Amino acid sequence: MNILVINSGSSSLKYQLYDMIAETMLVKGRMECIGSPQSFMLEQGQHGPERKEHLPLPDHAAALAVMLSKLTDPEHGVIHNLRDIDGIGHRIVHGGETFTAATFIDEQVKTQIRELYDLAPLHNPAHMTGIEAVEQLLGCVPQVAVFDTAFHQSMPACAYRYPIAKEWYRKHGIRRYGFHGTSHEYVSEQASLLVQTPLDELKIVSCHIGNGASCTAIENGRSVDTSMGMTPLEGLMMGTRTGDIDAAILPYLMKKEALDCDTVSSMLNKSSGLLAVSGRSGDVREVSQAADSGDADAKLALEMYEYRIRKYIGAYAAAMNGLNTIIFTGGVGENGAALRSRICRNLSYLGVALDENSNQRSSSGARLISAPYSSVYVMVIPTNEEWMIAKQTYALLHEQQPYRMPEPVG
Repeated sequence: MNILVINSGSSSLKYQLYDMIAETMLVKGRMECIGSPQSFMLEQGQHGPERKEHLPLPDHAAALAVMLSKLTDPEHGVIHNLRDIDGIGHRIVHGGETFTAATFIDEQVKTQIRELYDLAPLHNPAHMTGIEAVEQLLGCVPQVAVFDTAFHQSMPACAYRYPIAKEWYRKHGIRRYGFHGTSHEYVSEQASLLVQTPLDELKIVSCHIGNGASCTAIENGRSVDTSMGMTPLEGLMMGTRTGDIDAAILPYLMKKEALDCDTVSSMLNKSSGLLAVSGRSGDVREVSQAADSGDADAKLALEMYEYRIRKYIGAYAAAMNGLNTIIFTGGVGENGAALRSRICRNLSYLGVALDENSNQRSSSGARLISAPYSSVYVMVIPTNEEWMIAKQTYALLHEQQPYRMPEPVG
């Protein structure tokens, strides 16, 4: 059975095709700059090199048509015809309180996704564009929505409610939803496999650290708290996002600087975080290079970045009455050995101890980096959100029958 995973953005379309029986990825690719004269496509097969091609992609329907033609291309294609696609899984950022699991896409589900546009104005409309483009070209193929927020619907009310008027929660849905759910769910399951311990025996803090970043407390395999909130802005300091700040700063700045809401929103999301503090970049690698060269602002930015991650780990240890597993994932989490070292150095009170040789060693797979005597497993697990989407789509197509979690897809 072949499952196509689609992640549609405002000007991009990412995809991966999986053979679920062989548990292998057949091809992955992405369309960029859709609607622009600079549009292009990148694609890579299971074993071959990445291919880049500049070609006109006026809209998502055109991009999807090109992608489907490439999948069946006589030279580079991986399937014989489009009937070989058994199901399509879509990444949907926001499912609100409506969706707690993957679901088949029908007219009612589409309406409910549209009703959540206000909560994810940059993402849900783009996802809907992808869904409708698939309907136009592959109308008979079952489509499944997999929601970033669904994994966090297990949080208790004391974690997801904000201390504001109850009517605002009821009327406008103002509460913590959390994001990166498919990533946190995937790496927690892989952690269980790595240490051969049932999920219900693990108290995990999962740190998905990339340009966007979040920490999640996972107890008994369920999310019990997470750092991102109603939007992906809350929580950790990120590449260009503030993370947690005093809410009173916003009306104060709006009054002092005569700023409107759109300007403030753009400032908080696009020109804050590492970028604002370092004055250089939102990329950890560039900020680290500047800090190594003696730049005081870059050094402060990294100290703040690490401090806030460490503070959330400590908070979630308190929330779960202890922890025995810390996971680092995401681009920075997987590749930032120095950051991992700084974070764990100041968690010794929890019994955390790194094996620095393992921490510094580069590897593409899941691995333990904690010392043998550490009271807490510390591990690096490359995330694979697309595989999690494919897995959930496959399970739903099989009428939600029990499905064994496979070994990580390479």
